[in-house]
Amino acid sequence: MSLSVFSFYRQYLRQVKRLPHIHLRQFFRIKASDDFRALVATPAHKSQLRESKMKRISKDLRRIKLALTGRQNAFSYILDLAYGRRGKLRWELMEPLLAQANAPSLPEPMIRSVPSSRPPVYSPELSALLINTASRTNKPLELHQLKFPPTLSARADPTSEEARLLGLLSRRLELNTRWRYFAREWKKVYPPLEIAVKGNDGRLSTSLSDVENSGGRRLGSQDQGLLPGVEDIVGPPTAGTPITRRERLLGIQQSTSNSSKQRHPSRWLRRQKKPSYGVHLPLSSIALVGRNAAHRRPALDAPNLAWLEHANVLEKGKPKNRVPR
Repeated sequence: MSLSVFSFYRQYLRQVKRLPHIHLRQFFRIKASDDFRALVATPAHKSQLRESKMKRISKDLRRIKLALTGRQNAFSYILDLAYGRRGKLRWELMEPLLAQANAPSLPEPMIRSVPSSRPPVYSPELSALLINTASRTNKPLELHQLKFPPTLSARADPTSEEARLLGLLSRRLELNTRWRYFAREWKKVYPPLEIAVKGNDGRLSTSLSDVENSGGRRLGSQDQGLLPGVEDIVGPPTAGTPITRRERLLGIQQSTSNSSKQRHPSRWLRRQKKPSYGVHLPLSSIALVGRNAAHRRPALDAPNLAWLEHANVLEKGKPKNRVPR
């Protein structure tokens, strides 16, 4: 059995070496080491558990093989694993942001006789992720919804009409509702790869020393260059798209700032990683807390500006429709 496991391990590593990016190769090499160590450490009399671990490793290997043949779904899956969109790494990235004991000021217990009845605390990093469009699987939250969840009855507010007529809501029910809302909403957030803080000059800095000096939490991928590595492949998130054939016929030139940036030579890899970076790899900024709109909009480049001017010229040339009397 051990010989077959070691042979399977070598086969796994041979496929990992063929992955097109160094981060993917490093991640799955470490993952393979952890998975096979856990497999070998499983006692022989627990055959069902050993078989279950073997099936899971075999499934990962099949996905890697499919990704290397160009299957989009398989490649998206291994990207999600490597960048913490799913799996164990996702929890490891989110765990520092969810820690209640590290909050700067814990609220008072809602039930005086129960010390553990404290409401959940939204850290600045988690609050920035919840109200940010790029870090959510659906519509972002408003800042006031973190203080008073929409699933909470209006009777929880002592000044409301419902509380005056029907009485205040039970403290236990209010506590449970707040914790359910907290647990439901943070699971809809994509964990950030880095934390950024705003310096005195107004610029965002991802340096570990700046983050720690400002009171931010250190993530496991901080200062490891994961985001710059993705930008080297797909370009910055505000990079313009290539000009179309109609734009070339109109004589519109692509902006030199976007075209001069070096990108990965593999167009397939750029297209596969583009959705994962532009939507699912948010950069959590503590400076975003307090803003209701933190949308990432593309920069107005030369092609878009030319199209806008061309549309204005066409609009001026159209005859105005007069309302008949």
